[in-house]
This record gives sequence, C-alpha cells and structure tokens, in this order.
Amino acid sequence: MYNILDLKGAVKGSVQRPAAFGESIRPEIILRAAVAEQTMKLQPQGHFLLAGMQTSAKYYGAMGSYRTGRHMGIAIRPRQKLGGGRQGDVRRIPSAVKGKRAHPHMIEKTLVERINKKEYQKAVASAIAATALKDYVKASKDLPIVLSDDVQALKKTKDVIRLIEALGLGAQLENDGPRIKRGIRRSAVQRRYKRTALFIVKSDNGISRAARNIPGVDVCRTDSLKVNLLAPGGRPGRLVIWSESAAKSIDEDITKLHLE
Repeated sequence: MYNILDLKGAVKGSVQRPAAFGESIRPEIILRAAVAEQTMKLQPQGHFLLAGMQTSAKYYGAMGSYRTGRHMGIAIRPRQKLGGGRQGDVRRIPSAVKGKRAHPHMIEKTLVERINKKEYQKAVASAIAATALKDYVKASKDLPIVLSDDVQALKKTKDVIRLIEALGLGAQLENDGPRIKRGIRRSAVQRRYKRTALFIVKSDNGISRAARNIPGVDVCRTDSLKVNLLAPGGRPGRLVIWSESAAKSIDEDITKLHLE
C-alpha cells in the first residue's frame, strides 16, 4: 500500500501497489526502448538524383579526341563543352565547383530501430519500477509519490510551484540554469535544462499548461507514456509524481502502449 497525499503534503488515504512497481529492472531493455523511440523521430533524407549532373560537361579521356586536355596544361577532368573545341570549367565530379555531392544521403538507409510490442511494454514497466526505488532516484520523500486527483486540475504555474514546495522537493528540482551547447552552434544559444520531475496523470485538466514553464518538469498521461520520459536517455531513475487515478490504472494502460 502507498500513501496518497493532498496538495499540502498531508496523508489522506492509501492505494494498492500496482504490479508495475514490482517489475524487475532491466537497464538493457530500457536503453533499447529509448533508442527505438529516438529513431522514430529521425526523418529520411535524400538528394536529387541528377544534382550536379545537369551540365554539358563530359570526360573525353587522355587521348583519341580533339577536346582532350593532354598537353594543354590543364587537368584531365570532365569539362563543359563551349563549342569550337573549347573546354570550360570542371563539372560533375565531387571536387568540382557545382559538382555532385561526395557522399549524399541515401533514402534507402534504415533509420528506425524496431522493438517488439511486449518488449517495449516490459521496458516501460521496468522504468516505472526504477522510479519507486531510492537506489535509482534521489528523493527526500518516500517513493513513489502519489497525490490526489486534485493535482490534475491545477491551472496556474504558481500553484504547481507551491505544490512542489509543500512536498519538500523545491531544492531538489532547482535547475542550475541552462546548459548551453558549446562549439559551432553556440551562436544559436541552444538551452538545455536537466529533466527533474515528471507528473503522470490519468486525465489532463490543466496541469500540463500550468507546469510547462517550469524548467525540467514534464507532464504525461498514462496512455501516452514514453520510456524517454521515465528514463531520459535510457538511464532509469527519474523522480515521478503520480496522480491517484494514474497509479490505479497504470497496469491496464501499459498493455495498450506500443511504438507506431
């Protein structure tokens, strides 16, 4: 049995432990499912098959043609035909200006890493089980944290912040500013915040809108759970805050999850 807390952090009841919290933790399956999710976001890329080839340039060889580049002090490469036997700029080859690309993207390349439906559901259950153990989650409160369904109806950011402070998680969820990706993309200022807490609810009655401006905090319904939300990057152990109805229905909702 797990305690159910109200929005002020006081105990108001209890809930039977879902079977998912007793699942064996399999880090290798969690990582495999996380990679499969990430590959689903990849977009196939290709190039125009005639790119760099729509030109009059032709390779004539070293000998056997009056257009040969032999003894002309120029490289023997595919060159434009300019008329009168003259040769223009080099075209067609990758090293030429306006030539074709050296190693173009191939649309035939397999990008998506497939995973079996039951194996994915096993990974979700395993990631959920890791969120209930202090060996994986650093938390100042007993795990898992289950709140009353009133949390699903929060509509203001200040209410969510007040709830986090009432649970004693304020210092734990502090984000030490954005992590700016270094290197050539620094001019774009890509800000990345550490993922701290995840609210899992049965129905979203405003909580996602209220929590979207809190860095590192995510909200997800039980019917759209993802491994990368429960275990970002395939590393189990994220702090999860459940609503009462979500904790009661999670076993049934897991059986409906799959990657499309």
